[in-house]
Amino acid sequence: MVNRKDLDPDASPQAAFGARLRSLREERGLSQVELGIPMGYSGTHISGVETGRKFPTLRLARRADAALGTGDMFEREWREMNQGSLLEGFPEYVEHEGQAVELRLFDIGIVPGLLQTPEYARCLANSKARRGAITYEQADELVAFLAERQATLARPRPPMMLVVMDESCIRRQVGGPGTMGAQLDRLLEFAELPNTVLQIAPFEIGEQRALYLPTNLLTLPDMTVVAYAESQMRGYLERDSAAVFPLLTAYHQLQAESLAQSATVDMIREVRKGYP
Repeated sequence: MVNRKDLDPDASPQAAFGARLRSLREERGLSQVELGIPMGYSGTHISGVETGRKFPTLRLARRADAALGTGDMFEREWREMNQGSLLEGFPEYVEHEGQAVELRLFDIGIVPGLLQTPEYARCLANSKARRGAITYEQADELVAFLAERQATLARPRPPMMLVVMDESCIRRQVGGPGTMGAQLDRLLEFAELPNTVLQIAPFEIGEQRALYLPTNLLTLPDMTVVAYAESQMRGYLERDSAAVFPLLTAYHQLQAESLAQSATVDMIREVRKGYP
């Protein structure tokens, strides 16, 4: 075939996605244009995905599954590929997150993802894209992925959520004043929910802050506890109780040094006055 580009599925997860899409399309005797019509994409766009020039989106993956009758194969492949750009260990953590009966979260500098507004999350994702760390299409998918995580926890019997945030989370402005003001409002709303506890670890506790890295602790339905912690370069999911229990102890110590929820709400309201 003239101008047919050979594909190397081992080159990258994106290349593997494109090669699989081409293979299944050709098995069904479809041209790129013919596949693109029910998917809502041009033949040129399908070609770009197959050859790796265009990064596949979650929307495209789902439509490929529908058009080719592949169940959720392309969606699962997309998630594996897209989450591969996330910190190591995080995709596995998210699987447990959606099943947890209790979540204990601690973050520094940035409001925890599960409490972020779409606008706040968008600012963070777009910042990564501007720095060249990800593409803008990947930024779109990260925001959509976070929305899915948040929706998973909004179930009829939601998990208990205990959140401690370093004071820097509410002091550091993300986005414009409007974005930050709305985010602070979201935190105040979160604190009013019956299944939540929100605390600020104030700057003044100094060396008494028992955790120095973002840390999440999940209690699963069988009452086992798993921990997830991040550095700048990687994340790690820990199941061994010998390693998890010291983190749980440190979290309890952190809670003891942090502001009570009522004082936390007062601090957030005070900071909120600085935004329109």
